[in-house]
Amino acid sequence: MSKESSGKHVKTPESLRSARWFAPDDLRSFGHRSRAMQMGYGPEDWVGKPVIGIVNTWSDINPCHSHFKHRVEDVKRGVLQAGGFPIELPAQSLAEQYVKPTTMLYRNLLAMDVEELLRCHPIDGVVLMGGCDKTTPALLMGATSAGLPSIYVPAGPMLRGNWHGKVLGSGSDAWKYWDDRRAGLINQKDWIEIEGGIARSHGTCMTMGTASTMTAIAEALGMTLPGASSIPAPDSNHLRMSAESGRRIVDMVWEDLTPNKIQTHAAFENAIAVAMAMGCSTNAIIHVIAQAKRAGCDIGLEDFDRFSRFVPVIANVRPSGDAYLMEDFFYAGGLPGLMSRIKQHLHLDTLTVTGKTLGENIEGAAVYNDDVIRPIDNPIYAEGALAVLKGNLAPDGCVIKPSACPPHLHRHTGPALVFDDYPSMKAVIDNDDLDVTADHVLILRNAGPQGGPGMPEWGMLPMPKKLLKQGVRDMLRMSDSRMSGTSYGACVLHISPESFVGGPLALVKTGDMISVDVPARTINLEISEEEFARRKAAWKAPEPKYERGYGWMFSKHIQQANEGCDFDFLRTDFGRAVPEPDIY
Repeated sequence: MSKESSGKHVKTPESLRSARWFAPDDLRSFGHRSRAMQMGYGPEDWVGKPVIGIVNTWSDINPCHSHFKHRVEDVKRGVLQAGGFPIELPAQSLAEQYVKPTTMLYRNLLAMDVEELLRCHPIDGVVLMGGCDKTTPALLMGATSAGLPSIYVPAGPMLRGNWHGKVLGSGSDAWKYWDDRRAGLINQKDWIEIEGGIARSHGTCMTMGTASTMTAIAEALGMTLPGASSIPAPDSNHLRMSAESGRRIVDMVWEDLTPNKIQTHAAFENAIAVAMAMGCSTNAIIHVIAQAKRAGCDIGLEDFDRFSRFVPVIANVRPSGDAYLMEDFFYAGGLPGLMSRIKQHLHLDTLTVTGKTLGENIEGAAVYNDDVIRPIDNPIYAEGALAVLKGNLAPDGCVIKPSACPPHLHRHTGPALVFDDYPSMKAVIDNDDLDVTADHVLILRNAGPQGGPGMPEWGMLPMPKKLLKQGVRDMLRMSDSRMSGTSYGACVLHISPESFVGGPLALVKTGDMISVDVPARTINLEISEEEFARRKAAWKAPEPKYERGYGWMFSKHIQQANEGCDFDFLRTDFGRAVPEPDIY
């Protein structure tokens, strides 16, 4: 029993799942044992020991996970120290920067990959290695559906960027300096130097983008070791955390500590509260809803909006914050420090992978810099990071990040400027004669789950060059797509139902007046009910994006953003639980 274990053994060697493959005295198990011996293993490796799968999302084209090629050895070391048998299982690597049209198209595919990897192999427990935006929810969704003891190892954020002595933040400063370049404020030489300075180590985005949001949520759910989500990827603490996770999963198997005992409704409420206090990515809503439904918990948009009313943003981390990055957040006390300051909003009795409660895990946690992690009475933003809006333009809801956009745009009415696809918008957005003012509402449609396809991160529509030259740096923009969690601005996203399936966004015409009121949580198209009905009757469905392959399956089964964009057949309530595989 490893020193991290705090629970009681309820499993025996004979009751291990892997024993079904290795223990019987029959021809099939003879084959399993002999093939293991073919790889150089012997009975000493597996007899009476839990087999620990290590699902590794490393690849040569994923910079967020480039260190996993080596970090997996630390996980294996921990498994061996605790008396387990580590088996590395490579899984799909969703490199956010390179996968097109979007990694969101493949989140559910990775979740399926994980679930089936665990189900069909002789695995007793699993260490999940991820971090890049879609890997965290995908790994947790798959492992939750598989139902085996699971622990998550976050990739960790990269180090701060640097250019000419200025601290650079992933994504956030890319958008900022790209606008400067388009406005003629920086030259090509500057731009190339920024390219080399903004990402200077392995690890995920060091702003509070989707990667850091989702790993923090994994920790708040209780699926990581305490403090694991905040450790920078190059820090030696990360190596030790990886080994400790390997040791801990062995005891989780003996204790039969499965995800369903950890991921309760209360745990998901903890995750939402932490996300709000962190200044989270808008993508958190989609992923958390999907994860919760895999765990059999009824979590929806209303839960996010409810917590946004009373949990303030206290993490001064860009883009909601104005100065700091995840490295600073770690030094200031990390997620345990932040949770210690919002205890009144947390269910402290929820169970975690340590076998202890969340309250026990954060006991003694402290904050070492009150400007990075603010006291609750001196927040960055008095309400939570996200707000859910509803109205005739988004009857099933949409989301905005008011903590990262100017207050004067929290209430706005203006004429629509509509684009039916990204290419048509891109073709004219830099034209000096574009008929646009700062009062306009830019609209991009046909970019949702089916229309994108896959709901790409196109929602931070580029500011018109004409306005940038006038010094205008933000305006109201809306879409049925998503945006990067590193983005900022007055962007209304995830409009549901999407335009591609006939949602109200499909009916908007250039010149229509659009009204948004964030405090009132409303979004409306200002036309009469009669005109609305007339346009609805005249709407024609576009041609399908796919006629074969994975894309066809995706289009047939993908759910809308307010439902988490999972496949309908993967939800827990879709049918009977999948049985253990036959072994003959």
